[in-house]
Amino acid sequence: MAKYPDSTKASLEQRLRARAGERWPQIASLQIRHRGNFSYVDATLTDATTLKLCRLRYVGSAHDWQFAIYRASHDDYDESVFFTGLPVGTCQDALDTACGLYLNDPNAWTRHPTNLRARPLRTSSGCEQARRLHRGRIPSWP
Repeated sequence: MAKYPDSTKASLEQRLRARAGERWPQIASLQIRHRGNFSYVDATLTDATTLKLCRLRYVGSAHDWQFAIYRASHDDYDESVFFTGLPVGTCQDALDTACGLYLNDPNAWTRHPTNLRARPLRTSSGCEQARRLHRGRIPSWP
């Protein structure tokens, strides 16, 4: 895949910096380097410590990225999944995952449910559904 557009790079940097400002007060600044389809994200903390956090891989959309966590023990990046369990996610979720690990905040991986409904998820009981499936004939159990 070819190098991704400068507009996507600018959008990525803007999103990451906004998320760091909203959620991670320990971060004084982010450094983002672009090479080919990859963007490397480092953070300078308020105590002047610099941490390598993660690598993002462009997959064709400014909203979806693959993610690799930096492994200090091996001085490399290891392909990872997001806390959602998916291999692709937002750059903000990648930042939260890496910062949750390196800044010791496991709350970064929890989300409040967004699929709450004002009405019940099911309008009929399981028995009623079974009757409909079996046309009123409920099988007898031994």
